[in-house]
Amino acid sequence: MENKKSGLSAIFARISGWITRKTGSPAAFIIALALVILWAALGPVFHYSDTWQLVINTSTTIITFLMVFIIQQSQNRDTAAIHLKLNELIASEAKASNRLIDIEDLSEEELMVLKKFYVRLSAKAKKENDLHSSHSLDEADENSTEKRNKRRG
Repeated sequence: MENKKSGLSAIFARISGWITRKTGSPAAFIIALALVILWAALGPVFHYSDTWQLVINTSTTIITFLMVFIIQQSQNRDTAAIHLKLNELIASEAKASNRLIDIEDLSEEELMVLKKFYVRLSAKAKKENDLHSSHSLDEADENSTEKRNKRRG
């Protein structure tokens, strides 16, 4: 069952990737615009009937419904790739806090705690007016103390 599921996932990923690339192209936009213009031009021929209106409404509803899933799959894949790249950058930088790896899995409350940390760090950096401020509050406190001591002594 697992191989079948991963096989279907791989096929869906390939198809949705192809569809995403094609529908995001200028040619796809021009074709869609041409179809809308054709539909509008045919209005007088069909006397602006309910069927004429139903054609565009049904077509756009079906396309929108299907595209939601295609776009979401593409977005999920891109988001996962970006998170992995950022995790690699964090893990490879000696001064970066490894606590930030996989923070997308934290709860809303945990994210707010981290946000408060970075707001405090930002305020401290503004106060110091230093582009090369440290990456942790502890270091920021130490650097601030050292700077004050150097100014006094």
